[in-house]
Amino acid sequence: MQQPHPLEAENRALRRQLEALLREARANEEKMRRFEALEHRLIGARSLHELLQLLMDEYRRAFGLDACSLALVDREQELARLLEAELREGMHLRGLRLLPSAAPLQALFGGDERPRLGPFDAARHGPLLGTGLASVALLPLVRRGQLIGSLHFGSSDPERYTADAGTQLLERLGGIVGVCLESALNQERLKLAGLTDMLTGVHNRRYLEHRCLIEIAQARRYRHPLACLFLDLDGFKAINDGHGHGAGDIVLRMVGQAIQGQLRAGDTIARWGGEEFVALLPQAGGPQAREIAERIRAHVAARPIEAGPARIPVTISIGLALLDPEPAGREPAQQAERLLAAADAALYRAKHQGRNRVVSESA
Repeated sequence: MQQPHPLEAENRALRRQLEALLREARANEEKMRRFEALEHRLIGARSLHELLQLLMDEYRRAFGLDACSLALVDREQELARLLEAELREGMHLRGLRLLPSAAPLQALFGGDERPRLGPFDAARHGPLLGTGLASVALLPLVRRGQLIGSLHFGSSDPERYTADAGTQLLERLGGIVGVCLESALNQERLKLAGLTDMLTGVHNRRYLEHRCLIEIAQARRYRHPLACLFLDLDGFKAINDGHGHGAGDIVLRMVGQAIQGQLRAGDTIARWGGEEFVALLPQAGGPQAREIAERIRAHVAARPIEAGPARIPVTISIGLALLDPEPAGREPAQQAERLLAAADAALYRAKHQGRNRVVSESA
């Protein structure tokens, strides 16, 4: 039997190598196509929440990852506040961790701003990605020379992320994510500025009206109670006339902070206008809502406000109303109007009964 010529065997080996290289090139081309598609979606994200979902859910699905998580430095709890309402509405962000400082990430990367690839270490990587993994990729997120977070990928394939693998694509992704996060945060800050009362720092009437519709829809869907407080400073005109408008502004600001400090984490406070505030208390029935209202009233009355050399005693009157548990087909906007009107009517009664008191009325 004639033996194949050595050159034929060499050619077959070369063809196999070429086919393997072509398969790898096609796979890399497909990976780059998916990466660029996701990149465009990241850049076009309309909110911080959408951006975070794309990072932790869409990227994991698009690239067949077994785990994906994100850690962000949140020293002033700004991110927690920006995401609070959406998280309360059930828009969970699985895999997101907010850190009070960059220290854990600095320990993770050791000052190196390049992605870390290698075998899974349960002690170091388990808290970030869970268990059952074989290899990981850790991407530091850096903006303006500051470590702002890290993105973590995990795979059950030990060959997926190896220490000698190229990191150019991951470095590019880390840079894009850092820019997108900064842009999304700035957008959220602008939105929040339009929904915040500049004098007191609490939400404004526009936000309250929007939030009221959401809380009513939630209350109807899950059949839980919703209370509304209408709060008004007693004798505020006399404070302005006797101490000046600057002192009046200080009083409004301090009272707004005092009200906010007595509310629960899921409650909403807004300045309605002038010296009036409104609070929404989801999942608070009559007794609990009245207890919260009385706590606010007593707290304000017990602490005179220092405005320059003056110590100004302040009291507030509060009207309390509960959402009708049987809306009888009313739209949320109609229910919101009736709820606020009922709380306002209760406030009117509190004023006429002597002020510095809480009065309830059914909505």
